[in-house]
Amino acid sequence: MASMGGTAVDVTVRGAGIFGLSTAWALVRRGAAVRVIETRSIGAGASGGIVGALAPHAPEKWNPMKAFQFQSLTMAASWWEDVQRQGGLDPLYARSGRVQAVADAPALLLAQERAEAARTLWQGQAEWQLVAASGDRNEPHAPGGCLIRDSLTARIAPRAACASLVAALQARGAEIVIGEAPDEGQVVHATGVDGLQTLSEAFGQKLGGGVKGQAVLLDYDARHAPQVYAPGLHIVFHGDGTTAIGSTSESTWDAPGPDAQCDALLAGAIRVLPALADAPLLERWAGIRPRAKSRSPLVGPWPGRPGHFLANGGFKTGFGMAPLCAELLAQLILEGAAPLPPAFLPEALI
Repeated sequence: MASMGGTAVDVTVRGAGIFGLSTAWALVRRGAAVRVIETRSIGAGASGGIVGALAPHAPEKWNPMKAFQFQSLTMAASWWEDVQRQGGLDPLYARSGRVQAVADAPALLLAQERAEAARTLWQGQAEWQLVAASGDRNEPHAPGGCLIRDSLTARIAPRAACASLVAALQARGAEIVIGEAPDEGQVVHATGVDGLQTLSEAFGQKLGGGVKGQAVLLDYDARHAPQVYAPGLHIVFHGDGTTAIGSTSESTWDAPGPDAQCDALLAGAIRVLPALADAPLLERWAGIRPRAKSRSPLVGPWPGRPGHFLANGGFKTGFGMAPLCAELLAQLILEGAAPLPPAFLPEALI
């Protein structure tokens, strides 16, 4: 092993997006000496976005993926509190909840069924309930006067979260390299879309790829309000007084830069919340998000490469799933076993 300021490197983590940084943090918490290598910049890919909606799947048709996500979302508050305490930077995490309008009678019936299911599936740790619309300017218009409100949905500011993890890692002695450096010890590959391409080439079949997403950021302060969901839209009120609107999903694109989809997102959000109409536009964002062929996170040993592991494919759920994915992957690397869902293991794609 190489020396890291006089300390042997136990694990090299390649990639400083949310999966790479979270895994590095989970390893450091267990006493490992970690080197993080990022060839571009912190959060250079999808983790440098602006939306940060940590939204659960609906409480119905329960499966291992939904159960895993639920566990990760319910542990997130204490996990991010520890990150902030260690590094001193606020990730702007809050379990703020979410509201959505009930459109018609069939939607009301479905919402009632889900509310009943949540009482069992969410184990008393969160609620999915029907509430009367109050007419608040930060609530969506509800034709029947009824809203769904859940208390499991959370928010995080992606860039602040990555910066918070870097600060915590450095406070605990981890090495962060921007550029190139050698791999030492065991290696975690958390390199997003590029990593999925490399994996596909290694096995001669497409095991994942990129999905373009776009979003906009407004100067609109509703930090104490719950998120708003409408078909095709997440409206997230961040703790720094900004509001993010996202996001699109595009399988074809000419370039990763913003285009007219941002205009359509903003127009849709204003229809849902007219109060946003006069909010100054701060940023238009576009990026390519990694999605594994299975649409589950890709977490576990790299098949046929002893000592190498993958942490990738967190399409749409990356920030919400990262805490538990990271903890279990760190356990696997350092202890040799961990209860990762079989569908998450890279071998399941081969």
